[in-house]
Amino acid sequence: MTKIHTTQHPLRPSVDLRDMLRQYLIERSLNCMDYAAQRRQDALQSTEWHAYQAAIHRTVSGFYGDMRFTQPVQATPVSTYNKNGYRIENVLFESFPGWEVNATVYVPLNYSPPFPAVVIPVGHSGKQKVDYQLPAQFFAQCGYLAIVFDPPGQASEKQPGNDHFRDGMRCYLVGETSSQYFVGDALRCIDYLETRPDVDLSQGVAMTGVSGGGTTTTLAAILDDRITVTGPSCCLAPRAALDIIQNYAGCPETHMWRRYAEGIDEIDLLCGAVPKPTLLMAGRYDEVFHIDDTSRLADEVAVFYEMAGVAERFEYFVDQSGHAYTLAQARQFTGFMNRWLRHDPTRDLPDLPDEAFTLDSYDELRCYPNTGVNMRTLTLDRARQLASERNSTEVLDRVHAVIGVDVLPEPPVAKTGSPFQVWTHDWEQVLLESEASIELPATFLCTANAAATVLHFDDGGRHRMLQQNGPLLTAADFLQKESQHRLNIFTVDVRGWGDSYPALYPYELAGWGSVDRILSYMSVALGDSLLAQRVRDGLAALAYLQTRVDPAGIVLTGSGLGGVVALHVAAYAPQLRGVVTWEMLASFQALLEAEHYVWPADAFLPNVLRYYDLPELAAALPCPVHQINSLDGAGQLVTGSDGDFVHVLRELIS
Repeated sequence: MTKIHTTQHPLRPSVDLRDMLRQYLIERSLNCMDYAAQRRQDALQSTEWHAYQAAIHRTVSGFYGDMRFTQPVQATPVSTYNKNGYRIENVLFESFPGWEVNATVYVPLNYSPPFPAVVIPVGHSGKQKVDYQLPAQFFAQCGYLAIVFDPPGQASEKQPGNDHFRDGMRCYLVGETSSQYFVGDALRCIDYLETRPDVDLSQGVAMTGVSGGGTTTTLAAILDDRITVTGPSCCLAPRAALDIIQNYAGCPETHMWRRYAEGIDEIDLLCGAVPKPTLLMAGRYDEVFHIDDTSRLADEVAVFYEMAGVAERFEYFVDQSGHAYTLAQARQFTGFMNRWLRHDPTRDLPDLPDEAFTLDSYDELRCYPNTGVNMRTLTLDRARQLASERNSTEVLDRVHAVIGVDVLPEPPVAKTGSPFQVWTHDWEQVLLESEASIELPATFLCTANAAATVLHFDDGGRHRMLQQNGPLLTAADFLQKESQHRLNIFTVDVRGWGDSYPALYPYELAGWGSVDRILSYMSVALGDSLLAQRVRDGLAALAYLQTRVDPAGIVLTGSGLGGVVALHVAAYAPQLRGVVTWEMLASFQALLEAEHYVWPADAFLPNVLRYYDLPELAAALPCPVHQINSLDGAGQLVTGSDGDFVHVLRELIS
């Protein structure tokens, strides 16, 4: 270990700060998956497996709330094209108000109606791609009516406001999951099929899809008993393996609020669907869902089907492919549907080589849906509705529910360095243990006869507003021998900011991956958002600081999202001198109003707009609140919020 020659150096943490937050979230997530595994084992070893299944169904249904579509389907025909052995019919119909499903229907031409049907949700792609066109053509050539539809965003017709990484995050603010726009459309396709006289749904409907389409299939099968046969492909691995330990750059729609906390692993979705016939398909060379992980999952699912006395209803097919839905899989699933949907296991498949299938022109698949209604606009509409219903007198109580604590905690364990005089102040390094495995580097600049003490949070790091006689030091007259504005300054890096900003992991090299996204997804699935965790760190810092200075003389300040933390911390400390924020997010609703927001994923505090927004919180605080240079969702200055941080802070303490 290198010898330290200074007295003003940072204190040595007991954890690697660069990996602290990630490992903390991984540990908690793995504990949740251990709970899920134990619950499955308990179900296997007892006669209570029906109760286990009921719990899975209740939890998954709870992710979506009331997603029943009460309006009858009114389909609008778009175009029709006759092909060799099938006919393409493009139609539009609504699922959510104004939100159009752009469905392409493949109707068999060599068979007589009514036809059994199969729904094919598209993954993170577009319905014009080979993984969707060719299987749909094959199913139609085998006498099945197939319906394919685009997901939000991706390579689909539904682009604006539907980026499922960026716009999907917005849904958290109003207590919803973006998964509803994937799964809801799949269920609405079944509603549409019920209106067609050429479809036979007497035995239910099949559903199959690859990657995200397979995920939609497994979730929809839990929600809707009309789905009687499923064929998820290249989409399943134990959460502990891919999403948690490997830290795969996933998506908001698979990280529902409290999914991990409720113990919903991928395997639970299949076990919860027993005894529905399921053909799980995998690619031996899948570069995302590694074959060993999927095979391990398949083995456990098979045990559940065997326990239920329906072992023959689960099959596992390993294709000699990568991450794809091939014609080999289409043949396998057609045979599976023949057995379990038609109840005709001896039915022959047509002898059609791969070369008999070609891609149709994308122009022949387009439906031209209305893109003016999208995930962003629907979430904004919901936020405005919630705003009209909120009770402003309950804001402070609601903060406690959102953050997860009711009172200021006990002072944390602290390690302190030796004071080092620097002009008018003593510089002291501090390390706070906010909770087990979470350490917060802090800097304390204290002086005799201070008029007040500033506790500062900054998403750009605790020293950003200190260095080079920055605004905090200017306000404290740091270099002035004579001053009436002398301040103590205690500035803290809450978890994931400043010195503890997380290191990059491999999957974050992808264009859709980033440090803030994967950690935000995990925290949401734990039911404990990063902002809530940071507020609790802020509360720990305040509890410590109150042991060092007069609590009535403390002013909270925050920059960027640090201002959001400061406002929430103030909700627990009525004796504060005041709060001053600088370049803070003006409101959570502003994240919905901006077509292109600039804030990181951890700015999206789940459920908050069900209870309050930042302006309501500021108004409810018992101390003075000054918001300087507040920014909207696009990072633009909010009219009327400009001012001088130093002047306002000095006025507050004078």
